[in-house]
Amino acid sequence: MSQHFKSATVARAALKLAMSSSREAEKEFKENYLQEGIRATAVDYGGEFAASMQKVLERAVVAAKREGIIDQTYRSEGAVIGAAREALIQVLPKAIGLNVGGKIGIARKDDDIVVVVFFAVGLLHLNEVCVGLGHRAI
Repeated sequence: MSQHFKSATVARAALKLAMSSSREAEKEFKENYLQEGIRATAVDYGGEFAASMQKVLERAVVAAKREGIIDQTYRSEGAVIGAAREALIQVLPKAIGLNVGGKIGIARKDDDIVVVVFFAVGLLHLNEVCVGLGHRAI
């Protein structure tokens, strides 16, 4: 498998997990991806975007550690934070000053790690949907 293809496959896994509609779907995706050598997880998130960017970064690292996607090294934690930050920067123009709700998807195969944020962004009932994706190599 070429490096480009592998990176895209890992990104697709993180995106599907972030977009999953239930815990049951998450569990099924995780089991299927594990058979392909991809470790993955998702975590829910909601709140005011600008004030909570740090919480998103923390949740991504905690979830990745909890699921055994990364170890507790500075390099692994930094890769997750870097990928999560990149994903957040991509949704920043739509989300700044508003509330977000959705999921953070994380997937890893070998040295490729991807973090995806899939959020509904809005004020009251006027929602927009946005996706951000960050990739790093560990």
